[in-house]
Formats: sequence, C-alpha cells, structure tokens
Amino acid sequence: MPELPDVVTYIDSLEKMFQGKCINKIVVKSPFVLRTFEPQIQDCEGKTILEFKRFGKRIAFLFENQIAIVFHLMIAGRFHCRKPARMPTGKNDLVAFQFDDVTLMLTEASSKKRAAIHVVPTDQLQQFDSGAFDLLTGNVKDFEAALKSENRTLKRALTNPRKFDGIGNAYSDEILLLAKLSPFKRTQSLQTDEVQRLFETARQVLLDWIDRLKQQSKNKFPEKVTAFHPEMVAHGRFGQPCTVCETTIQRVVYAENEMNYCPRCQTEGKILADRSLSRLLKDDWPKTIDDLVEDES
Repeated sequence: MPELPDVVTYIDSLEKMFQGKCINKIVVKSPFVLRTFEPQIQDCEGKTILEFKRFGKRIAFLFENQIAIVFHLMIAGRFHCRKPARMPTGKNDLVAFQFDDVTLMLTEASSKKRAAIHVVPTDQLQQFDSGAFDLLTGNVKDFEAALKSENRTLKRALTNPRKFDGIGNAYSDEILLLAKLSPFKRTQSLQTDEVQRLFETARQVLLDWIDRLKQQSKNKFPEKVTAFHPEMVAHGRFGQPCTVCETTIQRVVYAENEMNYCPRCQTEGKILADRSLSRLLKDDWPKTIDDLVEDES
C-alpha cells in the first residue's frame, strides 16, 4: 500500500504535470471503484485542477467548480501516465483521466478491488481528515500523547491511521528497527528517552524516503510505486542480514502482511512468536536468535 512518502511523491509529480490543467474526459471502466453518486465524476470534465491535497494515504484533486475527487489507493491501486492519451482497456485499468496529450490512468493489479474514489463538494473534504498525528509537522509532546492514548504494541499503534498519519506496514518496520525498539513493546511502557528516539527516527525515516523517492522519479512520473526497496533496512528483508548488525532479519506473519525485525537490534536476541508457525512447532520454536543459529548450524 502506498504510504506517506509514496503519496507525497505522487502529489509532487501530479502538481508538476497536471496542476492548472483541464481534464477533457473521464472514462470509468470499473464502476465499483466509485463510492459516491452525487456529484458525478463526469462533473469534473472540462474543469481545471486547482490543487492537490493529501489526507493520510488519500489523494484529493480539487477542481475549479468546487468539486473534489478523493482517491484511496489501498493495497494495489496505482497511478500511471499513458502517452498518447488512451482509453482504459487493460485488465487492471479502472479509470482514465484524459488530458490533451496524456492520460492519467488509475489501475489496480489485484483480484480484490479495494481502491476507492469519492467525489464530494470541496467543503466536505474535512470528513477525510482523521485528525491523526502528522510526523512531518507535529511535535514530540503531541506524538507521545497519540502514542500513549491506548496501550497497544508499537507496531499496531504506528500503523493505526486514526493515530498516525500515513504510516503503514513497510515504514513502521523501518522506523522500529532504526529506533531499536521491539514491534511488540507496549506504548505505555515507553520511557521518555525511547519516545524521543522513536519520534526523531520516525520523522527522519519519512523525510529521507520522501527525498529518496523524489530523487528516483526526478522529472518523470513515479510509475513503479512499491512497498519493497533494496535500500530498506528491515521491510521485505526476511532471511537477509541486518544492515546494522548483520543478524538475520526475522519475520512475524499475520493476515495478509508480514512484519520484519532484527532480533539483536530490537528484541534483545529474542525470536518473536509467529501466530501460525510457533503454535505448530510449540517447544521446538527457537526462543532466541542464538537458538536459531545453533539449529541451522
């Protein structure tokens, strides 16, 4: 799922390419992506895009007729620029926004169609603002208040969109490893220095990746938005050495996601229980990274 750095990069590119331009035609191939009925999305045809805004992981197009189109890309939704302008004919194409010489295509490469579009008057955009803490603009005091408002694991707290703005599975893995904190540590057990370290690390990780993704896209539209990057220190690196201490990165699999972490950097050498595999292995499940290394040797 595109997270805050990806969404900011999208908006940066959308502003450069489409702000102040008029959409000639909007073609909806998959009507299920539309979650509202009035105003109609075609009401934005022939209208100029005045501004782009971010609401968490959502992207809003604001038009001159005081209508906004709000996108939630979910897991597999992506934007693509297609030249010359073309119709949505591919199997993953959802909606085409046709300009004079290019089409901005919304796609979703998944059998589970979760991407969503809401078309609303601009004076109703506030409904998409969850009030979550924004790490790019907030302070450590408000960060701590949001973090400790419920006694959750750090992983669950950071990925809660009602608490923290735009952080998902990928960047929470990165933040927690570099902050050297266990993903299962409880929020209300954090000491003052740990809160400060987590706050500073989280902000720096997001800013670094915003800068990195913008550099990668340069003057081109970001066509390959992904949650997996070879430069990442934790996410997607199961079985590979930690870039900090060279210990093998471990994982916990749950639902449709997996959490990656370093036992030495984050959990004092302990192997976190996997909900399925650890129950199956029971007493044979390794308790520490040293047990695991011994089993593999």
